[in-house]
Amino acid sequence: MPYQLPDLPYDYAALEPYIDQTTMRLHHDRHHQTYVNNLNQAIENYPTVADWSLERLLTDWEDLPDATATAIRNNGGGHANHSLFWESLTPEFDQALPLELQTALDESFGGLAAFKKQFTAAATGVFGSGWAWLVRDEDGQLKITNTANQDSPLMLGQKPLLGLDVWEHAYYLKYQNQRPAYIEAFWHLVNWSKVAQRLEQS
Repeated sequence: MPYQLPDLPYDYAALEPYIDQTTMRLHHDRHHQTYVNNLNQAIENYPTVADWSLERLLTDWEDLPDATATAIRNNGGGHANHSLFWESLTPEFDQALPLELQTALDESFGGLAAFKKQFTAAATGVFGSGWAWLVRDEDGQLKITNTANQDSPLMLGQKPLLGLDVWEHAYYLKYQNQRPAYIEAFWHLVNWSKVAQRLEQS
């Protein structure tokens, strides 16, 4: 099978008390695995796209065969989004920002506090299921965006730097319908070093 579920870069319980291990097991082992399985099934009978990278499948999704485009968009996005999400979290709670990232946030948003306020508003405001993102857009600017369902910023020509999953399966066991509490907990877990690395490579 061309796509595989990546291992978590930490133990299931490593993000407690902010995200519980039961949620992590279900989210990673079941939800993410389902996206991987369905993506592999979606490309199985289409050898013309079988050797495309995941990024190309999402960037050039409008060129996919009509019969499988929606399945690849949904499940390829789910695979890409979650793969980025796991690496965006760290058990090194309240990690300090690297200087170059701090400078970028200062220039684009007026500082970390202002960025967090805008990102929190974007995540809170997602209607139904979706994601909040920090991206570098096609003009090289940093922006905060939303996507619905499992759509990826790659589909819009944007490079995702940080993403927050606000589907209910990401938080409901611990936070029930209190999405703002989950978003507040997220800020203790952000792997700013990884975000800075993505910024440098974008």
